[in-house]
Amino acid sequence: MDSPHLPDEIAQVFQGTRDGWRAEPLTHNTANAVTRGIWRVVSGDRSAVLKVLSRGDAAHQEWRASEEPRHWNYWRREAHVYADALSEAWKGSGIVAPRLLAVIERDDGDIALWTEDVRGEPAGTWSVRRHELLGHQLGLAQGRAGRIDRPWLTSSFIRDYTGSKTMVGELLDDDAAWSHPLVRENFPPRLRDEMTRLYRDREWFLKTLESLPRVFSHLDLWPNNVMARGDESVLVDWAFAGDGAIGEDIGNHIPDSVFDLFLDAATLPELDHAVYGAYLRGLREAGWSGDERLVRLGVCASAVKYDWLVPLMLRNAGAEQVDYGGGRTVSATRRYRERGAAMMFLAGWADEARRLGGF
Repeated sequence: MDSPHLPDEIAQVFQGTRDGWRAEPLTHNTANAVTRGIWRVVSGDRSAVLKVLSRGDAAHQEWRASEEPRHWNYWRREAHVYADALSEAWKGSGIVAPRLLAVIERDDGDIALWTEDVRGEPAGTWSVRRHELLGHQLGLAQGRAGRIDRPWLTSSFIRDYTGSKTMVGELLDDDAAWSHPLVRENFPPRLRDEMTRLYRDREWFLKTLESLPRVFSHLDLWPNNVMARGDESVLVDWAFAGDGAIGEDIGNHIPDSVFDLFLDAATLPELDHAVYGAYLRGLREAGWSGDERLVRLGVCASAVKYDWLVPLMLRNAGAEQVDYGGGRTVSATRRYRERGAAMMFLAGWADEARRLGGF
């Protein structure tokens, strides 16, 4: 990392130190224009995390930054979330955000977001029991805080996020894509019909989610964005935070624990039962007295967020398979087998949502 801003910023964050520092790049979604980079900056025996927010151009159009404050990819949102201490709305639940050290507006237009360097156990290594604790904490948090509004928080996240994906319909109908050996040998036989049905019904799912009780939500809750610091769960990357349906956050976390191979797809029924049950208990303990069926509907209807994933895999079946951030290759066979099984599990969620919603 080479930036003329760093010596002054390091002096501010580390209270006088300018020399002898080093920066270690951290894994992130390099396609998203909002994130210019993330680094762990170390100076002596102290360290901090620097995330540079940018309105710059994206390599992929679907990841372009937005100047619209309600847009799902509004480039300044995370700085606002930290500066406004919105995570304090969840105080006492066991969920926290890293401590803010500085928000610095650079003269090149970027924003330097400096936070504490949290050293904890990443959720990618957790047991189902530890995921269950996170579910309980999230229920407490959202049950107490309810809905929060700011002019720069996300609105209609799943609708806008999935709407940015452009290749869904045509690839589901592509016989040649479904006949690729990697697809044919690893996707369940019924997956094509189930994903076509989910895509056909997507407007019903979106309207259903939008009709449910609203809660302040992280909206990017998955193992790479959570660490355990003892019994405390530390959430990072609040760039999508905003208005979500009750249950929507765990409807993201549960399948994402499998999609990137943190847990095996065979654990999904156990994970779903544990995390959902704990989330509901947390809501009740926080005083939420609504209909349990609405909570479950929020979880299950969230399956629509992933209607683009199978088409993406159809498109990329002949390409090298790399992990999140592109740091290393992963087994194509394992990825397609596990994601195919996970998407069939989400087809079950979709059917449950249809029953709960009277569709």
